Amino acid sequence: MHKANQAGQNPKRKRARRMSLAARFSLLLIGILSAALACVMTAAHFFPHDNLLIAATCLLVFIPISIALVRAQLRPILELFRAMSGTVLSYQDRDFSFGLHWRRNDELADLVDAHNELGQVLREQRLDLVQRELLLDSMLQNTPVAMLLVGMRGHIVFGNITARQLLNHGRKLEGHSLEEVLQQVSQSLREAMAQGGDGLFTVSADTVRKDAVASAEESDEDEIYHLSRRHFILNGAEHELFLIRHLTVELRRQEVQTWKKVIRVISHELNNSLAPVASLANSAGALISRGQYERLPEIMKTIEERAQHLESFIHGYARFAKLPTPRLESTSWQHFIERLQSQIHFQVHGHLPEDIAQFDLAQMEQALLNLLKNALESGSSIDGVSLEVKPIVEGVRIEVADRGTGMSDAVMSNALVPFYSTKRHGTGLGLALTREIIEAHGGRISLNNREGGGLIVSLILPT
Repeated sequence: MHKANQAGQNPKRKRARRMSLAARFSLLLIGILSAALACVMTAAHFFPHDNLLIAATCLLVFIPISIALVRAQLRPILELFRAMSGTVLSYQDRDFSFGLHWRRNDELADLVDAHNELGQVLREQRLDLVQRELLLDSMLQNTPVAMLLVGMRGHIVFGNITARQLLNHGRKLEGHSLEEVLQQVSQSLREAMAQGGDGLFTVSADTVRKDAVASAEESDEDEIYHLSRRHFILNGAEHELFLIRHLTVELRRQEVQTWKKVIRVISHELNNSLAPVASLANSAGALISRGQYERLPEIMKTIEERAQHLESFIHGYARFAKLPTPRLESTSWQHFIERLQSQIHFQVHGHLPEDIAQFDLAQMEQALLNLLKNALESGSSIDGVSLEVKPIVEGVRIEVADRGTGMSDAVMSNALVPFYSTKRHGTGLGLALTREIIEAHGGRISLNNREGGGLIVSLILPT
């Protein structure tokens, strides 16, 4: 006999006295033959001269006894196979808590032990997998990065807690279409998602407070986010993973560290210039007191050169640190773009707006020249650098695009940090200064990698 039992409660059986199935069925066959012989001898005793009656009597007695003996031997085996089939179905349903028990000490006992060991291994693997899944889910749910997994048809498969807070006011995202969810987020986030590549975008402070996108600390400054996306195949279907990281706090921290570094650089440069100037001035005073004026022109020239070097050095930093308040001027887009084209080469896409623009002409010219210069230095061909101006609901959008190498996630995350540069002789002020100018005009800036290579920088200016 056998019965279903909790797996793991059936210890290894001892094999000291073991009877195999072959021996068991051999004894059964001997028993059946013995019973047949006894039946014949008994019938011959009662019917010594009637062979037909002897045969009929033996068949009537022998067949039921043989069937009963065979059933008695086969019934436990058949029940064992039925129980084993049931546990296999339980394994298919990922229920590994059941095992088998076999009282006899034969080959089937080895099969039962192997079956129970398999169930034990599967149960331990299942428990380990469940623990790993719980750990992974806890990590994904509590990460500060918003994670959004979208299926091939545009429906959201997974969204963690940060994504729910960012996109759906904390409500569940799974099952909704991405297009439906994006209708209730900020315009800058919708635009970044629609660009089709990684990007850096800004959400205005008013939108942050309205949508509760930012952290608990309210701020009047715009919030900056980094968007990255990846495509992969899951269960034979294409999926897209969106990662949205809040960079404002990190950028502020990096800016503080950068300013500390800048102060050290400026202090070092000042010392390098002022120390020789002081020494030369002292030497000049000593020469004058002795009436030796021959070396004075050389000393004064050296002092002048060091002063000019120091002035140009300080001017480069002061231009960024002391950005004046924009003085709005009226100008046509046609005139403004022609001024830019007279200084740097680029293509104009689309039709320029006929409306009169209102911005600080010098500052806006500086901002766009920075972007166009970066585009030309990105590895893009001259014809691949373009500028487009188009009206939108919020005001006007200026897009500077190139077909260069684009930006990696690490570079894009630091692109707006002052003095951060990947160029050997770069100052790291171009994008940071452009950002300051655009935000001073009440607008915002976003960076996105383009499909097919290159970068597109979008400037949103309110009307």
